[in-house]
Amino acid sequence: MQQPAKSGVPPRSASATYGFIGVGAITTAIVEGLHVAEPPTVFLSPRNRQVAQELADRFPGVHVCDSNQEVLELATSIVVAVRPPIARAVLTELSFRPQHVVMSAMAGIPLDRLRAWSAPAREVVRSIPLPSASRARSLTAMYPENATARELFTRVGDVLVPSEEPALDAFSAATSTFAAHLDYLTTIATWLTDHGVDHTAATTYTTHIFGQLGQSLLQPTDSLPTLTEKHMTPGGINLQLLTDLRHDGVPDTVRRALDRVLSRLRG
Repeated sequence: MQQPAKSGVPPRSASATYGFIGVGAITTAIVEGLHVAEPPTVFLSPRNRQVAQELADRFPGVHVCDSNQEVLELATSIVVAVRPPIARAVLTELSFRPQHVVMSAMAGIPLDRLRAWSAPAREVVRSIPLPSASRARSLTAMYPENATARELFTRVGDVLVPSEEPALDAFSAATSTFAAHLDYLTTIATWLTDHGVDHTAATTYTTHIFGQLGQSLLQPTDSLPTLTEKHMTPGGINLQLLTDLRHDGVPDTVRRALDRVLSRLRG
């Protein structure tokens, strides 16, 4: 059973130092979240140097290194966030040390490969930081349990540790729904404009009602099926739309698409 960890968080070290190999959207979000409070020292690889330099200019204690290897020389807690297709090439050209803790933020690469590519590092962790890390609100799924990784990810939110590694791929597949969800909202806003609503008003209204709905989910008091029932009344319009979508096979389409994503992640 997976549960967010609410206790047993290791004490934060004021002198914590983190290195990042790969500087894209997720690294940016983590670095931003780390500077919400008690900012540690951060060393960034030169990959995507412009973004790395912008982060260094914005935040104290953030430094851009001349090479990926220099990151490893300056930090032992290493987050790897490069594109999965190039992960092997990037990692195998580096010289890791046994004391390195390698935290992968790359989807679909199992622990056995990561361990082989980063040997002789003794501790290797898979993780799924979310974009909300930038606001220190990420619920980061990770595996296995690891004190160093837990300290990092509790700085940018909370942590969830599944009981086995395959579950991590399922969590990763679930994140593939972000764009589809936003496209669903775009469809609603566009439908409003098709019926005479000003574009700005349509977008504002759609993002507001779903933003408020999302906020309510952050303080859950009921299961998702129970919440669904609470948003419907017998013979009402919510029930009508949901019935139509189910009749058209939308839930099954989502399940099949998620299955295909999961198959891809598991190779």
